[in-house]
Amino acid sequence: MSVEAGMTAEVKSRKLKTRYFALGFDLTSSLACTLFLCSVFLLAGCNEQQSTVPANQRVSMPPEARKAELLRALDRRFENPEAHFQLAQMYHGEGVWEKAEYHYNVALGFDPAHAEAKAAMVKLFLDSGDSAKSRTYADIYMNQAASSATQSLRLAMAFHKQQLDGYALDSYQQAFSLAPDSAEVNKQMGMYYLDKDDKVLAKEYLIRSFKLDPKQPDVAGELGRLGVEVKIPGQTESAAEKSSEPPRL
Repeated sequence: MSVEAGMTAEVKSRKLKTRYFALGFDLTSSLACTLFLCSVFLLAGCNEQQSTVPANQRVSMPPEARKAELLRALDRRFENPEAHFQLAQMYHGEGVWEKAEYHYNVALGFDPAHAEAKAAMVKLFLDSGDSAKSRTYADIYMNQAASSATQSLRLAMAFHKQQLDGYALDSYQQAFSLAPDSAEVNKQMGMYYLDKDDKVLAKEYLIRSFKLDPKQPDVAGELGRLGVEVKIPGQTESAAEKSSEPPRL
């Protein structure tokens, strides 16, 4: 074989090897890319199925996107009281009264103790101009909780959140009448009066709560801001504190 022929054969061999290498690389890359995309789609599907509905666990999103997410959640599991409640809140805010009432009712059907849905329903009728119905429902809900300090307190806090102060106060007083020696009931009543800038009553209930349960740093903090000297059990006293007048509480 001549030198020229040998060189030509070598060049062809190199081209052939390069072509096979490129083809193999393209196939490997395509396969890897396909597997990667499949993994991404599968992961996205799993994340959608596992997404939680509560608003405090979701990233902020446009209202229509949020509404679509809630509707998808109900398609997956209709008996989801929290999703119905949040959807009702959205319709409530938009002034779509009938849809809001429907979803509040469904939420309460699946969770009859859902205090926030009850308070929101009372607010819905008030916002839609039916004050008589609002009062009727408030009375019904307070009567339902009349034998439970815990339920009365939850309802009171839900009314407070909806800025329904009259119903909130009635429910707080109902809870207090059922459990006057509850540190939590006294604490929440104190916080209610604090929010209403009634420092005299706020101090009275917070002091009572702290006496019932001294291990409440948040109550101690509020009392300190109200000018009441308190001491949380277990805290290390400084020499100056030991020599000073004993705490009032």
